[in-house]
Order: sequence, then C-alpha cells, then structure tokens
Amino acid sequence: MNYHFQAHRQVRKNLLDILQNTSHEDLLLIPDGFNNNIYWNIAHTVATQQLLHYYLSGNPFRIDKYWIETYKKGTLPNLNVQKSEVEDLEFLLTETSKILMKDYDSDFFSDYTPYTTSFGMDLKSIQDAIIFNNMHESLHYGYVMAQKRAILGEIGR
Repeated sequence: MNYHFQAHRQVRKNLLDILQNTSHEDLLLIPDGFNNNIYWNIAHTVATQQLLHYYLSGNPFRIDKYWIETYKKGTLPNLNVQKSEVEDLEFLLTETSKILMKDYDSDFFSDYTPYTTSFGMDLKSIQDAIIFNNMHESLHYGYVMAQKRAILGEIGR
C-alpha cells in the first residue's frame, strides 16, 4: 500500500499547490461550461475521502462534519468562502492524508461496508477504497486544471 499512499500524497500536494497559487477570486469563479469551481472540487476530495474511508468503515470522521455536508457529492459550490476557510482546507489536505496513513497502520479500518461507487467500482475493503479514492482525487485534479485553463482563457478575452 506504500505506493498508493505515495500517490495520495502527490495528488494532495498538486491540489495544495493550486489552492495556494490561485487567487481567491479565481478559486470561487465558476467557468463557463462548468457547474462548480476550483475550490469546490478540492474541498470535495477531502469530504469524499472521509466518506469512503471513515464512514464506510464505521469510524468517526477526522474532520468537522461541516466539510462533509457542504462538499459531498450532490452539493453546490459555496460562493461566499472566506480566506480563513481556504487556509483550513490547505491544512486539511495535508493532515487528512497523514492521519489516513496512521489510521491504516494501526488497523483502524478493520470493518468495511461494501459499496458500489457511481463510477461503477465495487469497494469491498479499505484497500479498495484507498485505491479508488486516488482515482477519484485525480479525476477532480483534472477538473481543477481544466477550470484553471478555462479561467485563464476567459481572462485573456
């Protein structure tokens, strides 16, 4: 699983870099052709990771439920995000990855409720969930990069 944890840290590092190096205005802008923004996509990865790993294993979330309720699948972007919340998300991107590795190493995920994702993948174990979550976060990283390009194109007009 070391490789999968390394991949998780790298995706999170890439998302953190975008979060830290994109203006607050651009983080919240919904580009033409999209129904969400860069900030929502990044916060959504944190919320989904908690649901896939902690909720489905019967464990408490490692973050405030606010993040889950506000950024889970089916939610709409919050266009009134304060800079302090962006800073909180920066912290969560790094810390939830570290905590996941510690929890995994301490057999925190001994039970797991099987789940079929909307992507069509069957998750039967925490290992499946970690691998799928990396794919999910990479998908949203791709959305974020496309949104960033769309915003740069809109600014250039």
